[in-house]
Amino acid sequence: MRGAVCLLAVLPVLAADGLVTNGTTGKPQGGATVTLYGITPGAGPEPLASVKSGADGAWKIDKPFQGRGFIQTAFDGVTYNHMLQPGAPMAGIQLSVFNVSAKKGAEITISNHMLLLEPQGDKLAVRESYFFSNAGKVTWNDAANGTLRFVVGREPLGRVEVNATAPQGMPIKRVAEKGRGKGEMKVDFPIKPGETRIDLAYTLPYASPSRFQTRFLLPATQAMIAVPNGVSLKGAGIKDEGKEPTTQASIFRVDAQALDLVMEGTGDLAGPGGGEEAASKGPEIEQIKARPYDKLAVLLGLAFAILACGFALLFRREARK
Repeated sequence: MRGAVCLLAVLPVLAADGLVTNGTTGKPQGGATVTLYGITPGAGPEPLASVKSGADGAWKIDKPFQGRGFIQTAFDGVTYNHMLQPGAPMAGIQLSVFNVSAKKGAEITISNHMLLLEPQGDKLAVRESYFFSNAGKVTWNDAANGTLRFVVGREPLGRVEVNATAPQGMPIKRVAEKGRGKGEMKVDFPIKPGETRIDLAYTLPYASPSRFQTRFLLPATQAMIAVPNGVSLKGAGIKDEGKEPTTQASIFRVDAQALDLVMEGTGDLAGPGGGEEAASKGPEIEQIKARPYDKLAVLLGLAFAILACGFALLFRREARK
């Protein structure tokens, strides 16, 4: 018994410590909430301890920790995550936060907007990916109006699934809410410095031939649409850029903010799934109430890969002009 007591006495306490820096000002940030989370397989994240950073930005958590986890820093209504790898040093961890503005700065753009349309039987699977680029040092967070606003031309069959991925983060579920205009919806998700990706997935009624109507509320530097082989897409505002070599998917560049297209045929590019059936629970990262949709993220990743080939095809053609 005495030996056991001595053994416990010499076991080290694994403390986590470091500094919170404001990336906007470049100065130490006091008053930020620093929380240590452990991730247990099948159970998700568990908060282990939480402290406030001091006036000098310093923080310290005296909590034994082993395995997978992350440190979440909350500042001005926005959270930032720092992943912890097993065996990584727990001392001197540098955490960054940023000032927040509800006004979209000129440094924030949508570099790419990609759509994948898959007519399957009497349903049309729609998957969209928006890539936000924030080259500034301020986080854009417009909770009232949403940072992503989009249009669903017809009443969807079921809910609109949303995955949002912060810089150096992982896909987490967000909620698509009703917007101001007809068919408009919004997503409240902070656009931090770096690249943020927001993926949408929903299903519409379909009968070949069918009209696909939408409006792009947020202009993108480049917008593309892909449809599977065997599906035709016609209408003003799009330009046929040819076939993606591997899947033979048709790639179209979008040159208009409003589209009224006619689609014929059926096809399947990413395989079955999407919508509510694609949801699978897993460890939350961005917020306590958020859960990633792993299968949906895989499907959207495939859609991105297909559309990226279309971009490459477009770039090659532009270079030859």
